[in-house]
Amino acid sequence: MFQAPLPPDCMSLSPEAAADRIAAARARLGSQLVILGHHYQRDEIIRWADYRGDSLKLSQQAASETSAPYFIFCGVHFMAESADILTREDQTVILPNMSAGCSMADMASLSQVEQAWSEIGRATSGVHVVPVTYVNSAASLKAFVGLHGGACCTSSNAAGVLEWALAHGDKVLFFPDQHLGRNTAASMGLDPERDMTLWDPDLPMGGAQPDDLARSRVLLWKGHCAVHQRFTVEQIAAARKADPTVRVIVHPECSLDVVRAADLSGSTERIIGCVRASAPGSSWAIGTEINLVRRLQAELPDRTVTCLDPIVCPCSTMYRIHPRYLTWAIENLAAGHVVNRVRVPEPTRANARVALQRMLDIT
Repeated sequence: MFQAPLPPDCMSLSPEAAADRIAAARARLGSQLVILGHHYQRDEIIRWADYRGDSLKLSQQAASETSAPYFIFCGVHFMAESADILTREDQTVILPNMSAGCSMADMASLSQVEQAWSEIGRATSGVHVVPVTYVNSAASLKAFVGLHGGACCTSSNAAGVLEWALAHGDKVLFFPDQHLGRNTAASMGLDPERDMTLWDPDLPMGGAQPDDLARSRVLLWKGHCAVHQRFTVEQIAAARKADPTVRVIVHPECSLDVVRAADLSGSTERIIGCVRASAPGSSWAIGTEINLVRRLQAELPDRTVTCLDPIVCPCSTMYRIHPRYLTWAIENLAAGHVVNRVRVPEPTRANARVALQRMLDIT
């Protein structure tokens, strides 16, 4: 995912100049272009979005667009891949900055998953293992899951997909986020100590003992989201001490102890829905990316909305979609030049679509 340096005239743009140039190019393109903005993007990017949402919701919005030939996905690379998988071959998906990846998605490569699959298969002969990948993963892993009878999941539907997988197999290999897998399985009544085992791809046999593999129903990949690992039980205690009326809601990519200490947990869409549905005057402390939290506070001034993390670190890879990169991508498109097209090759595209469609059929 190489990103060429921006031309000097884009690198030196002020925020105001970038906004003017984006607006002009956007107007020239009209209905030919749909801009998709993930919830974690900064406001200077979200202001241009025709649709905003989580990664799957935005990909589904793209798939429902029958006329627009171009999409600019203001998110990270795996999201643009999902949009390309779900849209038609004659539609084009563009990522403004190719260096906008995802550290969690990078924690599981196809070669690592293939090796783990082979080792688990040898160690559990005669046992049916179903692979499940979080949508926060590369297209190659979605294709792997599609080929091996598994499904994708989101943070919204992980419970439904995991229930389906356990009903259709003896065990589940869940990747790349251990915390979403652990929190989801625990919410279904599985014991984190007895029923789950952590698989470390950097260790022989994942660091698991034969007895661990025999007793466990869910094998959790050792991956995580750097942003959501910043939230702690101590932060929750501090928020409640500062405001005894506060409600704490966190994303299920947080650790199990944080999820259990919170009042609620859920996807970005659930977090937004809970805060918007709350009564005026209510107070919320949220464990997720800061741009979403700040936007909720701005949109709901009659409620108190704060981030659990006092350092309020943004997602660094999402932050690479800077207005200057959007200016460069959209002006090139308006001039008839497609830059940074994200295209998933066959047969990866078809196999990944199977995994995504299976998820949609389940949930």
